[in-house]
Amino acid sequence: MFIVEETIAGPEAAQIPKQRGESLLDTAVRYAEERHWDVFPGAWLEAVDGTQRCSCGDGRCSAPGAHPAREDWAAQVTGSVTVTRRMWSKQPTASILLPTGRTFDAIDVPESAGFLALARMERMELTLGPVTCTPDRRMHFFVLPGATAKVPDLVRKLGWPPASLDLVALGEGAYVAAPPTRFGSRGAVQWARRPTPANRWLPDVEELISPLAYACGRDR
Repeated sequence: MFIVEETIAGPEAAQIPKQRGESLLDTAVRYAEERHWDVFPGAWLEAVDGTQRCSCGDGRCSAPGAHPAREDWAAQVTGSVTVTRRMWSKQPTASILLPTGRTFDAIDVPESAGFLALARMERMELTLGPVTCTPDRRMHFFVLPGATAKVPDLVRKLGWPPASLDLVALGEGAYVAAPPTRFGSRGAVQWARRPTPANRWLPDVEELISPLAYACGRDR
């Protein structure tokens, strides 16, 4: 059984995100204000006949309440605390989405491979950035921007055809859902590794690609 790590609070612990009992508005503001991440509001969940449905109206939505609400979502992206507060004030239950390719890229891998990679990274004493775990059993490792251009060659150098691994670099034009965004009734996005002062400076994908590729290879 995999256990999502809860960082123990201490003098160096970050104040984001205080998810329990905190509104999505306050959490989004914290991401913009304390981490300087760009954010934008996504879809939200609505109660329909006693069940939670996505605001997009698609009864078969694959990520209910956890995807962009508009096709031109890139026009909504902001790093301004004031604008962030105004957008979530208009729709307080909107999901919190973080665009990649700006302050960070994300390496998307299956949950099983992600936890295996985390264990190897700890043994190797690698410096990690934040890592999320989603209800659809995916994990996102935050790394420096530019990973999308590097990953294919890095994977080839490790002896893997890029298409053979379930490992995707998310960069410009993509996004990730941030905690505590919910995927319908499936649950909420969680931190496997929380944002802290120690991981404010993100690793380069080159530092993490070996254990990630190894874990994805084992997970095939």
